[in-house]
Amino acid sequence: MAGRLAGKVALVVGAGSSGPGWGNGKAAAVLFAREGATVAALDRDMAAAEETVGLIEGEGGAAFALAADVVDGEGMAACVDRVLSDHGRIDVLHYNVGILTLGGPLETSEADWDRVVDVNLKGLFLTAKAVLPSMLEQGKGAIVTVSTVGAIRSTSIPYISYSSSKAGVMQFTRSVALQYARQGIRANTILPGLMRTPMIEGPLKAHYGEDSEAMMEERDATCPMGHMGDAWDVAHAALFLASDEARYITGTELIVDGGLSATHA
Repeated sequence: MAGRLAGKVALVVGAGSSGPGWGNGKAAAVLFAREGATVAALDRDMAAAEETVGLIEGEGGAAFALAADVVDGEGMAACVDRVLSDHGRIDVLHYNVGILTLGGPLETSEADWDRVVDVNLKGLFLTAKAVLPSMLEQGKGAIVTVSTVGAIRSTSIPYISYSSSKAGVMQFTRSVALQYARQGIRANTILPGLMRTPMIEGPLKAHYGEDSEAMMEERDATCPMGHMGDAWDVAHAALFLASDEARYITGTELIVDGGLSATHA
């Protein structure tokens, strides 16, 4: 299956990792490059983006780092312009940005609500706004976003701002898919379940302290397969949706949760 993205230019937004190990975006960027794509690795943290680029180049792949905050529309537009100026096209947009704060409506501050919704949802809007014109001009493009099964099912974890914003990501992606289906643009969403990634480990450790590992074990036990997934499970789903193998798939959601959502159907 080698070369599934050969000759394509992929913009991976959130290509760094929020902590040690493999985040979803970092794994996807590396996997895309392994499959032949030239990867524009964009992250708010330039050092994190450069780390991902270093991994790709160390394997002989092609990549370059970009830094911008997704809530900065001008900054995102400038990064997109840089990709287009240097490479002439963007074939794949993979929006893999997500932050969370724990808490329900009463525990979540207005500031935290605004921050989570801005990054998770408004950032996607600003990114798509910058990328779509070039995809429309070339008459082809694949957009892959990352939501969560928490957008459609209860995960028994109180993070109202995260689940609400990620439900918005899902519907935004559907809307783009339907509006531009006849222009050759596909858009699909991945819904990960309980995953063990730096983005999850950090908040859980901050919230539960010494009990965080017990919470991790509880999350493993909750999954029908007996363990959480990891960044590579999400990355392989993203690769499929970004590739031409998914050429007749648009406006849908690919659940990657080890059967978790089936237990809450």
